[in-house]
Amino acid sequence: MSEEPASDVVRRERFSGGPARGFLSSLSADERIFRADLQVDRAHVVMLAEQGIIADDEAGEILTALAAVEEAGHDELPDGEDVHAAIETAVIDRVGPVGGKMHTARSRNDEVATCLRHRLRADILALVETALAARETLCDAAAAHTEAVMPGFTHLQPAQPTTVGHYLLSYESALARDTERLLAAFDRTNRSPLGAAAFAGTTFDVDRERVADLLGFDDVIENSMDAVSARDFLAETTAAAATLATTLSGLAEDLIIFANRGYVELANAYSSTSSIMPQKKNPDTLELVRASAGDATAGLNGLLTTLKGLPRAYNRDLQRAHGHAFDAVDAVTEATEVAAGAVATATWNEDALADAAGEGFSTATGVADLLAAGGLPFRTAHEIVAGAAERVVAGEDELDAVAAAADEAGVDLASYVEEAALAAALDPGESVTARDSFGGPAPDAVAGAVDRAASDIAEAETALDARRTALADAEATLTTEVSRYV
Repeated sequence: MSEEPASDVVRRERFSGGPARGFLSSLSADERIFRADLQVDRAHVVMLAEQGIIADDEAGEILTALAAVEEAGHDELPDGEDVHAAIETAVIDRVGPVGGKMHTARSRNDEVATCLRHRLRADILALVETALAARETLCDAAAAHTEAVMPGFTHLQPAQPTTVGHYLLSYESALARDTERLLAAFDRTNRSPLGAAAFAGTTFDVDRERVADLLGFDDVIENSMDAVSARDFLAETTAAAATLATTLSGLAEDLIIFANRGYVELANAYSSTSSIMPQKKNPDTLELVRASAGDATAGLNGLLTTLKGLPRAYNRDLQRAHGHAFDAVDAVTEATEVAAGAVATATWNEDALADAAGEGFSTATGVADLLAAGGLPFRTAHEIVAGAAERVVAGEDELDAVAAAADEAGVDLASYVEEAALAAALDPGESVTARDSFGGPAPDAVAGAVDRAASDIAEAETALDARRTALADAEATLTTEVSRYV
Protein backbone atom coordinates (compact mmCIF):
# COMPACT_ATOMS: atom_id res chain seq x y z
CA MET A 1 0.00 0.00 0.00
CA SER A 2 1.11 3.55 -0.64
CA GLU A 3 2.14 5.55 2.42
CA GLU A 4 0.71 8.91 1.30
CA PRO A 5 -2.81 9.47 0.00
CA ALA A 6 -2.77 9.82 -3.75
CA SER A 7 -3.67 13.13 -5.32
CA ASP A 8 -6.63 13.19 -7.71
CA VAL A 9 -5.71 10.38 -10.10
CA VAL A 10 -7.46 12.07 -13.00
CA ARG A 11 -6.03 15.59 -12.82
CA ARG A 12 -2.68 14.98 -11.10
CA GLU A 13 -0.41 18.00 -10.89
CA ARG A 14 -1.07 19.78 -14.17
CA PHE A 15 -4.77 20.43 -13.56
CA SER A 16 -5.00 19.94 -9.80
CA GLY A 17 -4.72 23.52 -8.58
CA GLY A 18 -6.08 26.97 -9.24
CA PRO A 19 -9.14 28.96 -8.24
CA ALA A 20 -11.53 26.98 -10.48
CA ARG A 21 -10.95 23.62 -8.78
CA GLY A 22 -13.80 24.12 -6.34
CA PHE A 23 -16.07 25.35 -9.11
CA LEU A 24 -15.38 22.18 -11.10
CA SER A 25 -15.89 19.83 -8.19
CA SER A 26 -19.15 17.93 -7.68
CA LEU A 27 -17.84 15.67 -4.90
CA SER A 28 -20.25 16.89 -2.23
CA ALA A 29 -23.31 16.71 -4.47
CA ASP A 30 -22.23 13.26 -5.67
CA GLU A 31 -22.95 11.64 -2.31
CA ARG A 32 -26.28 10.57 -3.75
CA ILE A 33 -24.59 8.35 -6.33
CA PHE A 34 -21.77 7.11 -4.07
CA ARG A 35 -23.12 3.58 -3.74
CA ALA A 36 -24.21 3.48 -7.37
CA ASP A 37 -20.64 4.24 -8.39
CA LEU A 38 -19.31 1.43 -6.22
CA GLN A 39 -21.73 -1.04 -7.79
CA VAL A 40 -20.80 0.14 -11.28
CA ASP A 41 -17.12 -0.24 -10.38
CA ARG A 42 -17.70 -3.77 -9.11
CA ALA A 43 -19.58 -4.90 -12.19
CA HIS A 44 -16.95 -3.38 -14.45
CA VAL A 45 -14.09 -5.06 -12.58
CA VAL A 46 -15.84 -8.45 -12.63
CA MET A 47 -16.33 -8.12 -16.37
CA LEU A 48 -12.68 -7.10 -16.90
CA ALA A 49 -11.57 -10.23 -15.06
CA GLU A 50 -13.99 -12.50 -16.90
CA GLN A 51 -12.75 -11.12 -20.21
CA GLY A 52 -9.10 -11.64 -19.22
CA ILE A 53 -8.38 -7.92 -19.42
CA ILE A 54 -7.13 -7.93 -15.83
CA ALA A 55 -5.95 -10.88 -13.72
CA ASP A 56 -8.24 -12.49 -11.15
CA ASP A 57 -5.95 -11.58 -8.26
CA GLU A 58 -5.88 -7.98 -9.45
CA ALA A 59 -9.66 -7.95 -9.55
CA GLY A 60 -9.68 -9.33 -6.02
CA GLU A 61 -7.44 -6.57 -4.72
CA ILE A 62 -9.56 -3.88 -6.36
CA LEU A 63 -12.84 -5.36 -5.17
CA THR A 64 -11.50 -5.68 -1.62
CA ALA A 65 -10.48 -2.04 -1.72
CA LEU A 66 -13.92 -1.03 -2.99
CA ALA A 67 -15.49 -2.79 0.00
CA ALA A 68 -13.23 -0.82 2.32
CA VAL A 69 -14.13 2.42 0.58
CA GLU A 70 -17.82 1.65 0.96
CA GLU A 71 -17.42 0.83 4.65
CA ALA A 72 -15.53 4.08 5.25
CA GLY A 73 -18.30 6.05 3.55
CA HIS A 74 -18.53 9.06 1.29
CA ASP A 75 -17.32 11.47 3.96
CA GLU A 76 -13.97 9.69 4.17
CA LEU A 77 -13.19 9.98 0.47
CA PRO A 78 -10.07 11.94 -0.42
CA ASP A 79 -10.46 15.30 -2.08
CA GLY A 80 -11.34 14.93 -5.72
CA GLU A 81 -13.10 16.54 -8.59
CA ASP A 82 -16.01 14.15 -8.26
CA VAL A 83 -17.01 10.95 -6.51
CA HIS A 84 -15.73 8.83 -9.40
CA ALA A 85 -12.20 10.20 -9.24
CA ALA A 86 -12.26 10.20 -5.44
CA ILE A 87 -13.21 6.53 -5.27
CA GLU A 88 -10.52 5.60 -7.76
CA THR A 89 -8.01 7.63 -5.74
CA ALA A 90 -9.10 5.88 -2.55
CA VAL A 91 -8.69 2.47 -4.20
CA ILE A 92 -5.19 3.30 -5.42
CA ASP A 93 -4.33 4.65 -1.99
CA ARG A 94 -5.25 1.25 -0.54
CA VAL A 95 -3.76 -1.18 -3.07
CA GLY A 96 -1.28 0.87 -5.06
CA PRO A 97 -0.93 1.13 -8.85
CA VAL A 98 -2.98 -2.00 -9.49
CA GLY A 99 -5.98 0.05 -8.45
CA GLY A 100 -5.50 2.08 -11.59
CA LYS A 101 -6.55 -0.95 -13.63
CA MET A 102 -10.11 -0.45 -12.42
CA HIS A 103 -10.60 2.30 -14.98
CA THR A 104 -9.41 0.18 -17.91
CA ALA A 105 -11.76 0.25 -20.93
CA ARG A 106 -14.01 2.99 -19.66
CA SER A 107 -14.23 6.75 -19.30
CA ARG A 108 -15.80 8.86 -16.64
CA ASN A 109 -18.27 9.79 -19.36
CA ASP A 110 -19.89 6.35 -19.58
CA GLU A 111 -19.26 5.75 -15.88
CA VAL A 112 -21.15 8.88 -14.82
CA ALA A 113 -24.04 8.20 -17.17
CA THR A 114 -24.35 4.67 -15.78
CA CYS A 115 -24.24 5.78 -12.16
CA LEU A 116 -26.97 8.36 -12.74
CA ARG A 117 -29.26 5.79 -14.33
CA HIS A 118 -28.47 3.24 -11.60
CA ARG A 119 -29.50 5.65 -8.84
CA LEU A 120 -32.38 7.40 -10.58
CA ARG A 121 -34.20 4.19 -11.39
CA ALA A 122 -34.53 3.43 -7.67
CA ASP A 123 -35.86 6.94 -7.04
CA ILE A 124 -38.39 6.54 -9.84
CA LEU A 125 -39.69 3.33 -8.28
CA ALA A 126 -39.95 5.03 -4.90
CA LEU A 127 -42.08 7.76 -6.47
CA VAL A 128 -44.22 5.14 -8.21
CA GLU A 129 -44.80 3.43 -4.87
CA THR A 130 -45.84 6.73 -3.31
CA ALA A 131 -48.18 7.49 -6.21
CA LEU A 132 -49.79 4.06 -5.88
CA ALA A 133 -50.34 4.63 -2.17
CA ALA A 134 -52.01 7.95 -3.00
CA ARG A 135 -54.24 6.24 -5.53
CA GLU A 136 -55.28 3.67 -2.95
CA THR A 137 -56.13 6.49 -0.54
CA LEU A 138 -58.27 8.20 -3.16
CA CYS A 139 -60.05 4.93 -3.95
CA ASP A 140 -60.77 4.25 -0.29
CA ALA A 141 -62.15 7.75 0.21
CA ALA A 142 -64.20 7.52 -2.99
CA ALA A 143 -65.69 4.18 -1.95
CA ALA A 144 -66.76 5.74 1.35
CA HIS A 145 -68.51 8.64 -0.40
CA THR A 146 -70.21 7.20 -3.46
CA GLU A 147 -73.54 8.75 -2.44
CA ALA A 148 -72.26 12.02 -0.97
CA VAL A 149 -73.71 14.62 -3.35
CA MET A 150 -71.61 17.73 -3.92
CA PRO A 151 -71.55 20.66 -6.29
CA GLY A 152 -69.48 20.32 -9.44
CA PHE A 153 -67.87 23.36 -10.98
CA THR A 154 -66.62 24.69 -14.28
CA HIS A 155 -64.90 28.07 -14.28
CA LEU A 156 -65.36 27.87 -10.48
CA GLN A 157 -69.09 28.42 -11.07
CA PRO A 158 -71.81 25.92 -10.02
CA ALA A 159 -72.28 23.60 -12.99
CA GLN A 160 -73.81 20.20 -12.22
CA PRO A 161 -74.16 18.11 -9.08
CA THR A 162 -71.78 15.19 -8.67
CA THR A 163 -70.51 13.11 -5.77
CA VAL A 164 -67.44 13.21 -3.57
CA GLY A 165 -66.58 9.73 -4.80
CA HIS A 166 -66.76 10.78 -8.44
CA TYR A 167 -64.67 13.87 -7.71
CA LEU A 168 -61.94 11.92 -5.90
CA LEU A 169 -61.76 9.29 -8.62
CA SER A 170 -61.08 12.04 -11.15
CA TYR A 171 -57.73 12.55 -9.43
CA GLU A 172 -57.10 8.82 -9.07
CA SER A 173 -57.56 8.54 -12.82
CA ALA A 174 -55.04 11.31 -13.43
CA LEU A 175 -52.57 9.70 -11.03
CA ALA A 176 -52.98 6.43 -12.93
CA ARG A 177 -51.59 8.14 -16.03
CA ASP A 178 -48.84 9.70 -13.94
CA THR A 179 -47.93 6.20 -12.77
CA GLU A 180 -47.79 4.95 -16.36
CA ARG A 181 -45.49 7.80 -17.33
CA LEU A 182 -43.14 7.09 -14.43
CA LEU A 183 -42.95 3.37 -15.22
CA ALA A 184 -42.22 4.20 -18.85
CA ALA A 185 -39.52 6.62 -17.72
CA PHE A 186 -38.04 3.85 -15.57
CA ASP A 187 -37.90 1.48 -18.51
CA ARG A 188 -36.01 3.98 -20.66
CA THR A 189 -33.75 4.92 -17.75
CA ASN A 190 -32.91 1.28 -17.10
CA ARG A 191 -30.53 0.93 -20.04
CA SER A 192 -26.77 0.72 -19.68
CA PRO A 193 -24.29 3.15 -21.27
CA LEU A 194 -21.25 1.41 -19.75
CA GLY A 195 -18.69 0.31 -22.28
CA ALA A 196 -19.17 3.35 -24.50
CA ALA A 197 -16.00 4.86 -22.97
CA ALA A 198 -15.47 8.55 -23.76
CA PHE A 199 -17.87 8.36 -26.72
CA ALA A 200 -16.08 6.32 -29.38
CA GLY A 201 -16.04 2.89 -27.80
CA THR A 202 -12.93 1.01 -26.75
CA THR A 203 -10.29 -1.24 -28.23
CA PHE A 204 -10.64 -3.68 -25.36
CA ASP A 205 -12.80 -6.79 -25.74
CA VAL A 206 -15.44 -5.71 -23.27
CA ASP A 207 -18.78 -7.44 -22.72
CA ARG A 208 -21.29 -4.62 -22.39
CA GLU A 209 -24.24 -6.98 -22.05
CA ARG A 210 -22.60 -8.78 -19.12
CA VAL A 211 -22.11 -5.54 -17.21
CA ALA A 212 -25.68 -4.51 -17.95
CA ASP A 213 -26.95 -7.82 -16.56
CA LEU A 214 -24.82 -7.54 -13.42
CA LEU A 215 -26.27 -4.08 -12.77
CA GLY A 216 -29.86 -5.04 -13.49
CA PHE A 217 -30.22 -3.02 -16.66
CA ASP A 218 -32.72 -4.32 -19.19
CA ASP A 219 -30.68 -3.36 -22.22
CA VAL A 220 -27.58 -1.61 -23.55
CA ILE A 221 -27.61 1.74 -25.32
CA GLU A 222 -25.92 0.65 -28.52
CA ASN A 223 -24.47 3.82 -30.04
CA SER A 224 -21.50 4.82 -27.90
CA MET A 225 -21.83 8.54 -28.68
CA ASP A 226 -25.52 8.53 -27.75
CA ALA A 227 -24.81 6.45 -24.65
CA VAL A 228 -22.56 9.03 -22.98
CA SER A 229 -24.36 12.20 -24.09
CA ALA A 230 -28.02 11.17 -23.66
CA ARG A 231 -29.81 12.81 -20.77
CA ASP A 232 -33.31 12.51 -22.14
CA PHE A 233 -33.96 9.95 -19.40
CA LEU A 234 -33.51 12.80 -16.92
CA ALA A 235 -35.85 15.01 -18.92
CA GLU A 236 -38.49 12.32 -19.21
CA THR A 237 -38.37 11.51 -15.51
CA THR A 238 -38.48 15.17 -14.50
CA ALA A 239 -41.36 15.83 -16.90
CA ALA A 240 -43.28 12.88 -15.43
CA ALA A 241 -42.62 14.17 -11.93
CA ALA A 242 -43.67 17.69 -12.90
CA THR A 243 -46.87 16.37 -14.46
CA LEU A 244 -47.64 14.41 -11.30
CA ALA A 245 -46.96 17.54 -9.25
CA THR A 246 -49.40 19.44 -11.46
CA THR A 247 -52.04 16.81 -10.74
CA LEU A 248 -51.39 17.21 -7.02
CA SER A 249 -51.49 20.98 -7.31
CA GLY A 250 -55.00 20.82 -8.71
CA LEU A 251 -56.10 18.51 -5.90
CA ALA A 252 -54.52 20.80 -3.32
CA GLU A 253 -56.17 23.88 -4.81
CA ASP A 254 -59.58 22.21 -4.76
CA LEU A 255 -59.24 21.12 -1.15
CA ILE A 256 -58.07 24.58 -0.12
CA ILE A 257 -61.14 26.11 -1.75
CA PHE A 258 -63.45 23.44 -0.33
CA ALA A 259 -62.04 24.03 3.16
CA ASN A 260 -62.69 27.74 2.73
CA ARG A 261 -66.32 27.03 1.85
CA GLY A 262 -66.84 24.60 4.71
CA TYR A 263 -67.20 21.57 2.47
CA VAL A 264 -64.26 19.70 3.99
CA GLU A 265 -62.22 19.92 7.16
CA LEU A 266 -58.58 18.96 7.12
CA ALA A 267 -57.11 17.11 10.06
CA ASN A 268 -55.04 19.18 12.47
CA ALA A 269 -51.97 17.18 11.45
CA TYR A 270 -52.28 18.64 7.95
CA SER A 271 -53.13 22.17 9.05
CA SER A 272 -51.47 25.04 10.84
CA THR A 273 -52.45 28.15 12.75
CA SER A 274 -51.43 31.77 12.90
CA SER A 275 -48.75 33.22 15.13
CA ILE A 276 -51.11 36.08 15.98
CA MET A 277 -54.66 34.94 15.11
CA PRO A 278 -55.42 31.97 17.37
CA GLN A 279 -58.70 31.10 15.67
CA LYS A 280 -57.04 30.30 12.34
CA LYS A 281 -56.83 26.82 10.86
CA ASN A 282 -54.84 27.09 7.68
CA PRO A 283 -54.34 24.44 4.96
CA ASP A 284 -50.59 25.10 4.95
CA THR A 285 -49.48 21.61 3.95
CA LEU A 286 -51.67 21.69 0.86
CA GLU A 287 -50.35 25.11 -0.06
CA LEU A 288 -46.86 23.62 -0.05
CA VAL A 289 -48.10 20.66 -2.10
CA ARG A 290 -49.42 23.20 -4.59
CA ALA A 291 -46.04 24.96 -4.59
CA SER A 292 -44.19 21.71 -5.32
CA ALA A 293 -45.45 21.93 -8.88
CA GLY A 294 -43.43 25.10 -9.19
CA ASP A 295 -40.34 23.33 -7.89
CA ALA A 296 -40.72 20.45 -10.32
CA THR A 297 -41.55 22.67 -13.28
CA ALA A 298 -38.59 24.89 -12.52
CA GLY A 299 -36.40 21.79 -12.42
CA LEU A 300 -37.70 20.68 -15.80
CA ASN A 301 -37.11 24.11 -17.29
CA GLY A 302 -33.62 24.26 -15.81
CA LEU A 303 -32.78 20.80 -17.11
CA LEU A 304 -34.07 21.41 -20.63
CA THR A 305 -32.30 24.76 -20.77
CA THR A 306 -29.05 23.08 -19.74
CA LEU A 307 -29.46 20.39 -22.40
CA LYS A 308 -30.64 22.68 -25.18
CA GLY A 309 -28.12 23.08 -27.96
CA LEU A 310 -25.32 20.99 -26.45
CA PRO A 311 -23.02 19.57 -29.12
CA ARG A 312 -22.23 15.87 -29.20
CA ALA A 313 -20.87 14.14 -27.26
CA TYR A 314 -19.94 14.93 -23.65
CA ASN A 315 -19.89 18.48 -22.27
CA ARG A 316 -19.28 19.57 -18.70
CA ASP A 317 -22.68 21.29 -18.68
CA LEU A 318 -24.09 17.82 -18.01
CA GLN A 319 -22.59 17.92 -14.51
CA ARG A 320 -25.34 20.43 -13.68
CA ALA A 321 -28.14 18.49 -15.33
CA HIS A 322 -28.99 15.60 -13.04
CA GLY A 323 -29.50 17.70 -9.91
CA HIS A 324 -32.68 19.11 -11.42
CA ALA A 325 -34.11 15.63 -11.85
CA PHE A 326 -33.19 14.37 -8.39
CA ASP A 327 -34.51 17.52 -6.70
CA ALA A 328 -37.79 17.31 -8.60
CA VAL A 329 -38.30 13.64 -7.76
CA ASP A 330 -37.56 14.31 -4.08
CA ALA A 331 -39.96 17.25 -3.90
CA VAL A 332 -42.79 15.44 -5.67
CA THR A 333 -42.38 12.23 -3.65
CA GLU A 334 -42.77 14.19 -0.43
CA ALA A 335 -45.68 16.22 -1.78
CA THR A 336 -47.48 13.06 -2.89
CA GLU A 337 -47.21 11.55 0.58
CA VAL A 338 -48.56 14.71 2.19
CA ALA A 339 -51.44 15.09 -0.27
CA ALA A 340 -52.47 11.47 0.28
CA GLY A 341 -52.34 11.93 4.04
CA ALA A 342 -54.50 15.05 3.83
CA VAL A 343 -57.15 13.19 1.81
CA ALA A 344 -57.06 10.13 4.06
CA THR A 345 -57.68 12.18 7.21
CA ALA A 346 -60.09 14.80 5.83
CA THR A 347 -63.71 15.00 6.98
CA TRP A 348 -66.29 15.83 4.33
CA ASN A 349 -69.26 17.95 5.46
CA GLU A 350 -71.92 16.03 3.57
CA ASP A 351 -74.77 18.27 4.74
CA ALA A 352 -73.05 21.41 3.53
CA LEU A 353 -72.14 19.73 0.27
CA ALA A 354 -75.71 18.54 -0.30
CA ASP A 355 -77.06 22.02 0.39
CA ALA A 356 -74.62 23.54 -2.07
CA ALA A 357 -75.15 20.89 -4.75
CA GLY A 358 -78.24 22.57 -6.17
CA GLU A 359 -76.96 26.13 -6.05
CA GLY A 360 -76.94 28.12 -9.26
CA PHE A 361 -79.70 25.98 -10.82
CA SER A 362 -77.08 23.24 -11.24
CA THR A 363 -79.67 20.68 -12.33
CA ALA A 364 -80.56 22.70 -15.43
CA THR A 365 -78.69 20.37 -17.79
CA GLY A 366 -80.62 17.42 -16.40
CA VAL A 367 -83.89 19.19 -17.13
CA ALA A 368 -82.80 19.90 -20.69
CA ASP A 369 -81.76 16.27 -21.11
CA LEU A 370 -85.12 15.11 -19.79
CA LEU A 371 -87.00 17.29 -22.27
CA ALA A 372 -84.81 16.04 -25.09
CA ALA A 373 -85.42 12.44 -24.02
CA GLY A 374 -89.13 13.18 -24.29
CA GLY A 375 -88.75 14.16 -27.95
CA LEU A 376 -88.09 17.89 -27.81
CA PRO A 377 -85.05 18.98 -29.86
CA PHE A 378 -82.20 19.50 -27.45
CA ARG A 379 -81.46 23.00 -28.69
CA THR A 380 -85.09 23.98 -28.04
CA ALA A 381 -84.91 22.41 -24.61
CA HIS A 382 -81.69 24.27 -23.97
CA GLU A 383 -83.34 27.58 -24.82
CA ILE A 384 -86.31 26.86 -22.56
CA VAL A 385 -84.11 25.98 -19.61
CA ALA A 386 -81.92 29.02 -20.26
CA GLY A 387 -85.06 31.13 -19.96
CA ALA A 388 -85.97 29.29 -16.77
CA ALA A 389 -82.50 30.05 -15.38
CA GLU A 390 -83.11 33.78 -15.75
CA ARG A 391 -86.32 33.41 -13.77
CA VAL A 392 -84.57 31.35 -11.07
CA VAL A 393 -81.93 34.03 -10.69
CA ALA A 394 -84.75 36.51 -10.17
CA GLY A 395 -86.04 34.37 -7.31
CA GLU A 396 -88.70 32.23 -8.97
CA ASP A 397 -89.22 28.59 -7.94
CA GLU A 398 -87.32 26.26 -10.29
CA LEU A 399 -90.31 24.08 -11.22
CA ASP A 400 -92.50 27.13 -11.86
CA ALA A 401 -89.70 28.80 -13.81
CA VAL A 402 -89.37 25.85 -16.21
CA ALA A 403 -93.14 25.77 -16.77
CA ALA A 404 -93.27 29.51 -17.41
CA ALA A 405 -90.32 29.41 -19.80
CA ALA A 406 -91.95 26.57 -21.75
CA ASP A 407 -95.19 28.53 -22.03
CA GLU A 408 -93.25 31.54 -23.22
CA ALA A 409 -91.62 29.40 -25.91
CA GLY A 410 -94.97 28.00 -26.98
CA VAL A 411 -94.11 24.48 -25.87
CA ASP A 412 -96.64 22.23 -24.14
CA LEU A 413 -94.42 20.92 -21.36
CA ALA A 414 -96.82 18.11 -20.45
CA SER A 415 -96.40 16.65 -23.94
CA TYR A 416 -92.74 15.91 -23.24
CA VAL A 417 -92.36 15.29 -19.52
CA GLU A 418 -94.44 14.43 -16.47
CA GLU A 419 -94.32 16.87 -13.58
CA ALA A 420 -93.06 14.20 -11.16
CA ALA A 421 -90.17 13.36 -13.49
CA LEU A 422 -89.38 17.05 -13.86
CA ALA A 423 -89.36 17.52 -10.10
CA ALA A 424 -86.99 14.54 -9.75
CA ALA A 425 -84.66 15.99 -12.38
CA LEU A 426 -84.49 19.20 -10.37
CA ASP A 427 -83.34 17.31 -7.26
CA PRO A 428 -79.51 17.16 -7.06
CA GLY A 429 -79.47 13.64 -5.63
CA GLU A 430 -81.85 12.30 -8.25
CA SER A 431 -79.94 14.14 -10.94
CA VAL A 432 -76.71 12.39 -9.91
CA THR A 433 -78.38 8.98 -9.74
CA ALA A 434 -79.70 9.42 -13.26
CA ARG A 435 -76.20 10.07 -14.64
CA ASP A 436 -75.23 6.43 -14.71
CA SER A 437 -73.28 6.43 -17.97
CA PHE A 438 -69.89 4.74 -17.91
CA GLY A 439 -67.57 6.93 -15.86
CA GLY A 440 -70.42 9.05 -14.56
CA PRO A 441 -71.22 10.13 -10.99
CA ALA A 442 -74.12 7.79 -10.20
CA PRO A 443 -73.33 5.73 -7.09
CA ASP A 444 -73.38 2.41 -8.98
CA ALA A 445 -71.14 3.84 -11.70
CA VAL A 446 -68.69 5.16 -9.13
CA ALA A 447 -68.68 1.84 -7.26
CA GLY A 448 -67.79 0.07 -10.49
CA ALA A 449 -65.07 2.63 -11.19
CA VAL A 450 -63.60 2.09 -7.73
CA ASP A 451 -63.36 -1.64 -8.41
CA ARG A 452 -61.68 -1.08 -11.76
CA ALA A 453 -59.26 1.43 -10.25
CA ALA A 454 -58.36 -1.03 -7.49
CA SER A 455 -57.65 -3.68 -10.11
CA ASP A 456 -55.48 -1.24 -12.07
CA ILE A 457 -53.58 -0.31 -8.92
CA ALA A 458 -52.94 -4.00 -8.19
CA GLU A 459 -51.63 -4.46 -11.72
CA ALA A 460 -49.32 -1.47 -11.35
CA GLU A 461 -48.10 -2.80 -8.00
CA THR A 462 -47.24 -6.07 -9.72
CA ALA A 463 -45.29 -4.15 -12.35
CA LEU A 464 -43.48 -2.22 -9.62
CA ASP A 465 -42.66 -5.41 -7.71
CA ALA A 466 -41.35 -7.08 -10.87
CA ARG A 467 -38.95 -4.23 -11.53
CA ARG A 468 -37.76 -4.14 -7.94
CA THR A 469 -37.29 -7.89 -7.88
CA ALA A 470 -35.22 -7.75 -11.05
CA LEU A 471 -32.96 -5.10 -9.52
CA ALA A 472 -32.63 -7.07 -6.28
CA ASP A 473 -31.82 -10.27 -8.17
CA ALA A 474 -29.14 -8.48 -10.17
CA GLU A 475 -27.61 -7.07 -7.00
CA ALA A 476 -27.53 -10.54 -5.46
CA THR A 477 -25.88 -11.91 -8.60
CA LEU A 478 -23.27 -9.16 -8.53
CA THR A 479 -22.52 -9.91 -4.88
CA THR A 480 -22.03 -13.58 -5.74
CA GLU A 481 -19.74 -12.78 -8.65
CA VAL A 482 -17.67 -10.37 -6.54
CA SER A 483 -17.27 -13.08 -3.88
CA ARG A 484 -15.44 -15.25 -6.43
CA TYR A 485 -12.55 -12.82 -6.35
CA VAL A 486 -12.34 -11.74 -2.71
